[in-house]
Amino acid sequence: MLKIGGQRVPTRTLLLVASDGVLIVIGLIVGVALRFHHWQEILHHLRAPQTVYRFGLVVAACLLSLYYNDLYNSQVVSRRSELLIRLLQALGSACVGLGIIYYFDPAGSLGRGIAALAAPTIVLLTLGWRLLLDGTGIFLQNPEHVLILGTSPEGVTLVREIISRPELNLKVVGFLDEKGENIGKSLVNPGIIGAASDVEVVVGKEKIDRVILSLSERRGRTPVRQLLHLKFAGVGVEDTHSFNERITGRIMLEHLSPSWLILSDGFRKSQFLLAAKRTVDVLVSLCVFIFTLPLMMLVALAIWLETGRPILFRQKRVGLRGHEFDMLKFRSMYQNAEENGPSWAANDDRRITRVGRFIRNCRFDELPQMLNVLRGEMSLVGPRPERPYFCRLLEEQIPFFALRHSLRPGITGWAQIKYQYGASIEEARTKLGYDLFYIKHLSLLLDFAILFETAKVILYGRGAK
Repeated sequence: MLKIGGQRVPTRTLLLVASDGVLIVIGLIVGVALRFHHWQEILHHLRAPQTVYRFGLVVAACLLSLYYNDLYNSQVVSRRSELLIRLLQALGSACVGLGIIYYFDPAGSLGRGIAALAAPTIVLLTLGWRLLLDGTGIFLQNPEHVLILGTSPEGVTLVREIISRPELNLKVVGFLDEKGENIGKSLVNPGIIGAASDVEVVVGKEKIDRVILSLSERRGRTPVRQLLHLKFAGVGVEDTHSFNERITGRIMLEHLSPSWLILSDGFRKSQFLLAAKRTVDVLVSLCVFIFTLPLMMLVALAIWLETGRPILFRQKRVGLRGHEFDMLKFRSMYQNAEENGPSWAANDDRRITRVGRFIRNCRFDELPQMLNVLRGEMSLVGPRPERPYFCRLLEEQIPFFALRHSLRPGITGWAQIKYQYGASIEEARTKLGYDLFYIKHLSLLLDFAILFETAKVILYGRGAK
């Protein structure tokens, strides 16, 4: 199964992307056939040297539009009416994008006749295919049967996560109680079906594929011999933290021991990787700064017309190895907004100006941070930098919080695309789990995936405050 930064991509999603690509190509071929009628003309057009390039542009534009309209996220698209609306939006966006490309590259155009015939064909094919999948579940193979050994709160939380994500194709058969005293009791759904000492019998009876260790107290209560037999028989055995990390992209901090962090795989930072990451930071931030310079001038003018100077807002943040630096942003609040002391941003924050609300929703206020990246104080991707006041507060309240300073902070990050804006200690705790996951699985592929997803976050204005 494909993994990006340690988190597995569901097989169903990969198959859905591949099938959409095939259907788009079929729609294009149908458009060519309807346009030319005769087999010789059809084959001549399909064999033309530029046909692969033209078809490739359409497939790429359509797949990107489907992705950015959340049509590969089963948690977002749940109703058929919403499916139709999002599908039309996606393909409409693809047509607009292709129109812009054809303006600069006329040679890549399919031609108006083929495009007019192929577009409705692609809509009908993709819509029909999605409805067929929704009704039959063709891509869903036999689910992997999972057994939870133990009844700790972490195990219950994990089961709730599994139930909420049907695309994982996992079926939780039940829990095994540590002492066997609560058999039949319902925890979530299903409940307790046996005792921990009966794990080998239950695995054979229920045809379990994977056992998840979720014991409240392992010392003296772990059926080691039975688990060894199961492991050598080919049954997967994992602890709650490792399994949860793979399916959620977050490290659970609840009851996490330092030994788990020390002994787990990951957290490798080779000099080559860090140098490559820094090179990408410099090149991309320099290009973004140059191309958005006219936009930044307009933003600066709007701020000056509404509330005057200063245009830029400098704020102390904690960076690599705990060193403080001045993070640059376009000012989005009224002057002296924090004269009563620092506080987290909130919905409908009265300190934010009208221009500030707009540039925050569009993330334009973050553009000056390209200078922080060029100066080596920040990275494009990494844990979001916190203010010294909040760092001291959170380090007292949240174990392992200081570990996030082992990397340069980022303009965007894994926590930003996976979770909402953190405006409380509990939300900061959850975001730290995502930050530690990113640090553990650091790679350029993960960075590019985060940047790719960040575009969607900006497009829909998610998480802005």
